Amino acid sequence: MSEILNLEYLKYPLENGLEVILYPKPGIPVVSLNLWYRVGSANETRGKTGFAHLFEHMMFQGSQNVPKEKHFHFIQEAGGTLNGSTSIDRTNYYESVPSNFLEMILWLESDRMGFLLDALTRDKLDNQKSVVMNERRERYDNQPYGRAFETLFSNLYPEDHPYHWPTIGWMEDIEKFNLDDVTSFFKKYYSPDNATLVLSGDFETENAKTLIDNYFGELSSNGGVQKITAKDFELNETKEIILEDDVQLERIYMAWHSCEAFHEDDAILDVLSDQLGGSKNARLYKSLVHEKQLALDVSVFQYSGKYDGSFLIIATAIPGVDTEVIKEEIKSELRKVMVDGITDEELTRSQNSIKSTFIYSIQNLDTISDHINYYNFYVGDPNYFAKDLARYNNTTRERVREVCEKYLSKPHVELKITPRGKNENK
Repeated sequence: MSEILNLEYLKYPLENGLEVILYPKPGIPVVSLNLWYRVGSANETRGKTGFAHLFEHMMFQGSQNVPKEKHFHFIQEAGGTLNGSTSIDRTNYYESVPSNFLEMILWLESDRMGFLLDALTRDKLDNQKSVVMNERRERYDNQPYGRAFETLFSNLYPEDHPYHWPTIGWMEDIEKFNLDDVTSFFKKYYSPDNATLVLSGDFETENAKTLIDNYFGELSSNGGVQKITAKDFELNETKEIILEDDVQLERIYMAWHSCEAFHEDDAILDVLSDQLGGSKNARLYKSLVHEKQLALDVSVFQYSGKYDGSFLIIATAIPGVDTEVIKEEIKSELRKVMVDGITDEELTRSQNSIKSTFIYSIQNLDTISDHINYYNFYVGDPNYFAKDLARYNNTTRERVREVCEKYLSKPHVELKITPRGKNENK
């Protein structure tokens, strides 16, 4: 564990701006490649949302030297695994293979970084547009409670804020995707100087450097991406929203504006979320689910990004219970924390729980690689493991109380999702 919390790595740039981080770990005959492009839905603009997520699909549709869907085929035939993900701040592609296939995965990633547009066609775009539209229908529009988070965030953040729209994009924008816009988006963001490549596992450092330079060194960069600016804002009053949906049970969502990732209050808000809803012994879970039996479930979390954050409390009502009653119970518990704080025992329990979850999350090479990229992206330090844990270990009862009052006493967004037609006769 001490090795993981203080790993030895090499970080250096190629001449074209690609950032490379090497973490050699001999003895395990596996290599993990984790590539972050510094582009997420935050880089989009009103009327043109969903492009970052679209490219998570397009990057598997073939490039100049790799036929459509063969990226999956080559890696799976080698006994490896792979996938991609999109967030508000970045897009991530990763694969893990036996170490003798290192050169193959470097070739695959470099080919689509440098030569994806050579294989881009209208048919491929139209096909993936349909896939994304169906994904949106299944996961958002036709999924019970599926529109909750986009409703919350579009009301919590102003229209010109980069977190106002959902990562998947608005349906009307997805429908308008065209080849010129997609080509322009790729040229702007899928560039060596807008990416960080983390390679971990069983490799010889000098050989890996040579291979990376051979496959990525001659790719052209676009000269830099314009920095995002997110204006400070505050809600002047609490917004109350009722959304009817095809659901059986009412659910209430409460969202507060909080702080960005690795802000001095970010970890303390994580501790607060654990205190309120992180376990069956947590305050809200114990009160609402066990003692008063008002809610079927409760979840609480701090969601932080590069440019801002939000603190959310979600509770599903038991049949016959009004969510207004649940809301008042939530507010009552929050007031108790604001006035009296938490106990030493509660703080220790949260710290131990967070530490346990953290240690579990870095038990394999893939997640270590992703943590390296995560820390590098947000704080510029790939070896932030120990410092990250220290943020939680150094939290105090008084800081939890202060942070609770600082953020959760302010105006917020309240979203109530009710069964369709329930309010017609009221």
